[in-house]
Amino acid sequence: MPRCCALAGPDADRARAHLAALTGGTAPNGALAALLPAEPGFATGPFTVDGRTAVGEVTLHNRPQLLAALATAGSPVPADLPDGELLLRLWLRLGTDGLRQADGMFALAVVDGADLVLIRDHVGARTLFHARADGCWAASTSLRALRHWPALGTGLDLAAVRSFLTFAYLPGEETLLRGVHEALPGRVLRLAADGSTQQEPFWEPAERLPEGEAPPAEEYARELRALLEGATARRLPAGGPVGVLLSGGVDSSLVTALAARLHDHPVHTYSISFGDRLPNELGYSGLVADHCGTRHRILTVSGEEVAARLADTVALLDSPVGDPLTVPNLMLAEAVAADGITVSLNGEGGDPVYGGPKNLPMLVHEMHRDNPAPEVRAEAYLRSYRKCYEDLPLLLTGEALRALADEPQPRRFVAPYLSPGPMHSLLNQLLHCNLRTKGAHHILTKVERLTASRGVQGRSPLFDRQVVDHAFATPPTLKLRGTVEKWILKEAVRDLLPGAVVDRPKSGMRVPVQQWLHGPLRDLSAELLLGRTARERGLVRPDTVRTWMRREGTLLPRQGGKLWLVLTLELWLRAYDL
Repeated sequence: MPRCCALAGPDADRARAHLAALTGGTAPNGALAALLPAEPGFATGPFTVDGRTAVGEVTLHNRPQLLAALATAGSPVPADLPDGELLLRLWLRLGTDGLRQADGMFALAVVDGADLVLIRDHVGARTLFHARADGCWAASTSLRALRHWPALGTGLDLAAVRSFLTFAYLPGEETLLRGVHEALPGRVLRLAADGSTQQEPFWEPAERLPEGEAPPAEEYARELRALLEGATARRLPAGGPVGVLLSGGVDSSLVTALAARLHDHPVHTYSISFGDRLPNELGYSGLVADHCGTRHRILTVSGEEVAARLADTVALLDSPVGDPLTVPNLMLAEAVAADGITVSLNGEGGDPVYGGPKNLPMLVHEMHRDNPAPEVRAEAYLRSYRKCYEDLPLLLTGEALRALADEPQPRRFVAPYLSPGPMHSLLNQLLHCNLRTKGAHHILTKVERLTASRGVQGRSPLFDRQVVDHAFATPPTLKLRGTVEKWILKEAVRDLLPGAVVDRPKSGMRVPVQQWLHGPLRDLSAELLLGRTARERGLVRPDTVRTWMRREGTLLPRQGGKLWLVLTLELWLRAYDL
């Protein structure tokens, strides 16, 4: 199952020949490059409709509705049309309204004359990158493919390095490759032959709160329950079992319960353990599995396995993700695939859509800040990540800091969301920011890449467009009720789950990062971060790294998480020859 790549522009023939030679393929016409055979994914095409040719990774969950929409518009198509061609026809016949109606995961590249048009799904379940060289545009769902495009001279983007160390992911169009950018979700991006770009949104969350007295909470809960059932049902595979990644939290538990109720085939659930000596949520996940009657499996992940597999796992990601669960996530995908299952559901999306743990500190900060300037709120948001943002003057070398002096600051990625616009409520502004940054560029990217690498589609019902729309039409007081987070989500599924699961506070999985770094990863970390390659690259200061390795330097140490970020970055840079 290949990733896909396309080229367009006045000089596309020459650039296409270079890329086709690189991949061992041939181009089907004068504008479209060969599909890349080197990496796993779900690419299909090419499809040609009305003179436009497209390739992409497209999975649509509501085909009957989309086929009916085309028929109503006077353009009926065969019922067995491939998803990629169906999406192309929707766009050509119905424009952005057709894309808005599509429920699914998609990244589509369309050659339209000498222009290249990129379409990415509403929330960012599939990724799409683009660059320009030799007078033409190239786009691919694989960053590695663009890295190896002979026409593209690129190198490390220092501003993106700073962004990664701030967020633990890249929150917008940036990539770590200079001159290569990521298409944003919910957009149609036209890359014109003359080098100009034009972006048209086809979906963006908007606050739609009732005027006057709001309907009762029970009505919001009933509506949400129906939407959750529909979103889960549409993502269940036809004719076979489904896997669910079950942590024991309310989000993954409600997806498990709905899958068990709605699917007419076995439901397999999978949980992670880091050993008996650490706090875990296995009691809750086991309770849910028993309650729902699933075929449950616990994977024990050792620090030795993480150390042995970390480099290869990081190399699977188009942009690094400083999440210590990457190797466990990959092992979960392998367990699902080993059971012969090709679709796994997860509970990702509850926090960024209905109100996760980042919001309370920000709301408390808002109560006490005395400077009304918008950038103050953005700075507080960056600090709330508790990554390396405040450590950058001590972590980066003097040379790197001087090179960054005139570069735009990382707060540019969050500031537009944290002021009145589509959202007026501060809570909704925070959720909007979470959705468009961490949701699209961390959560969904990690899930999609790691599961796809093992031939499994990871699907996220809580990121469903209608579920998201409902969230921003729900009064904020029903999402954060006092100090109870995701209150309306819990009320919508209360009858499905044991009360001990619904009402327990969020704890999150305890990942033994510090133990790994001072155990199985100790020698590898020292070799990578203090070795010759890292020193010659000149990004980070060895003395700061040594201080963190000794667990020194701060009153309340968080060096483990910070070292994990730097280690992940170093492994990714080596995997991409930077």
